Amino acid sequence: MAVAGKRNDGVVSEAYDYVIVGAGTAGCVLAARLTQDPAIRVCLIEAGPMNTHPYIHVPALVGAALSRPATNWRFATQPQPQLANRRIPVPRGRVVGGTGSLNGMAYHRGQPADFEGWAAAGNAGWSWREVLPYFIRSEHNENYPGSPFHGQGGPIAVTHIPRPNPLNRLFLEAFASVGGYPACEDFAGAQPEGYGLRQGTIRRGRRDSSATAYLWPALKRSNLTVLTQALVTQVVVEQQRAVGVEVRVEGVPRRIAARRETLLCAGAIQTPQLLQLSGIGDAADLAPLGIPVVRHLPGVGAHYQDHLAVSILMEMRDTRSYGLSLRTLPRAAWNLLQYGLGRTGPLASNLFESTAFIRSAPEVPRPDLQIAFQPARRNPHGFPLPLGHGFAMSCVNLYPQSSGRIMLASADPREPPLLDPNLLGEPADLLPLLRGLKLARRLIAAPPLAGLRATEVAPGAALQSDEELIDFIRRSASTVHHPTSTCRMGSDPAAVVDAQLRVHGIENLRVVDASIFPSIVGGNPNAVVVMVAEKAADLLRGQPAPAPAPTPP
Repeated sequence: MAVAGKRNDGVVSEAYDYVIVGAGTAGCVLAARLTQDPAIRVCLIEAGPMNTHPYIHVPALVGAALSRPATNWRFATQPQPQLANRRIPVPRGRVVGGTGSLNGMAYHRGQPADFEGWAAAGNAGWSWREVLPYFIRSEHNENYPGSPFHGQGGPIAVTHIPRPNPLNRLFLEAFASVGGYPACEDFAGAQPEGYGLRQGTIRRGRRDSSATAYLWPALKRSNLTVLTQALVTQVVVEQQRAVGVEVRVEGVPRRIAARRETLLCAGAIQTPQLLQLSGIGDAADLAPLGIPVVRHLPGVGAHYQDHLAVSILMEMRDTRSYGLSLRTLPRAAWNLLQYGLGRTGPLASNLFESTAFIRSAPEVPRPDLQIAFQPARRNPHGFPLPLGHGFAMSCVNLYPQSSGRIMLASADPREPPLLDPNLLGEPADLLPLLRGLKLARRLIAAPPLAGLRATEVAPGAALQSDEELIDFIRRSASTVHHPTSTCRMGSDPAAVVDAQLRVHGIENLRVVDASIFPSIVGGNPNAVVVMVAEKAADLLRGQPAPAPAPTPP
């Protein structure tokens, strides 16, 4: 059991073997894996509430879950000069499960070459063949029986939507008709390139996150303590050794001591913020805020990357898309009944059922462009479901050359950090988006989709020249909420953690979340974070790594 007491200064203190900061995607995995050993005591700390709100669990309400203020930190970037000086929203989960409780449930592992690049940068143990067993360990996937790339019996359910919206078939047929792009049967296979149906983390019609799949079954263990509504204010470091954290619970300060290690799983935004609040970061940034420098690590908060996207929005009278209208009220009532009785029907879908990962030009060495198809109009602000009928295609630049920085706004841990991803800071980042818009228009004009007689409402048919489309990108593009790489793994001077995820120069302190990515991956990062946490659990328990997968990268 935890040891509790009160110090001379009145601060309540407790001690555990491991203290995990952040019950997001990685924190839930670590808490569950570490407490499989009954001799290990773990405290998992989360600033938000438990993940009980119904918006979180109904897949089709993903837009409502993401926009709910009570479970979202509601960050925003600094004004971005290359995006018409707009502040770009950066939603992050303030709830058990973290952003994994709010995201689109899309399952993707990135490209095999991503991890070859991680290993080539000096990170031993992180090649594609070495990380693949951790992906396989984490999933329960019944769509690819016997595949060497998939697992069954793992914690997180991964599946195709059983009955995707019929517009997805038209999207895939449009890709086939324009030619030049392969079909892809498995976006988590050896060659995740092309167009096809995608998988999501959905179990029997409900969102399946690391909170529901890993943490919930572990909550009954006596060696696991979960603190919610608790804000960690700093890592306590004594003589270059992390010994725990300071936390405020209902305004009451507490010190949670870590006998073995402190594990930061607060995500790519708040892990660097917490390190900086603790005096670990660039000394030139900390000194003006009056924060004593514990360790000069200029890479903390640096190399901030995210995926930028621009969308074509279509409206139509055809009612086959997901959406509410007077003409579809009987169908909507039936869909509600379907979900209420058996968790089936459109409400059991995350609405992101097909996609493409392709090369924006033949000379590009790997897929650098995603075309994400949504068979629905965009939700009106604050409304949980799409109104009216239409579809959208989002064009995502998978490998931005631009990178930015996260810095403290003040020494007050309650104040959001300053986020500057420097979006489109490199002019080359415009090209995949421009090519994506042109390809999306070709797809819409192809016979399978042209038959819908949809009207382009954004950017609009009047905008045709490259200059006009680039201006549209600058006025409308936003990120798809995949921040990474702000505490990069490596051995170079800009790296923050080593290949064992240990913070350079500080003992007993590790980072386990998307901030450690040496570079952003070419797809949705949630499954990659689960993999990182599974590997970290082995490192912490002293377990040998599984044998590298025999499949070639």
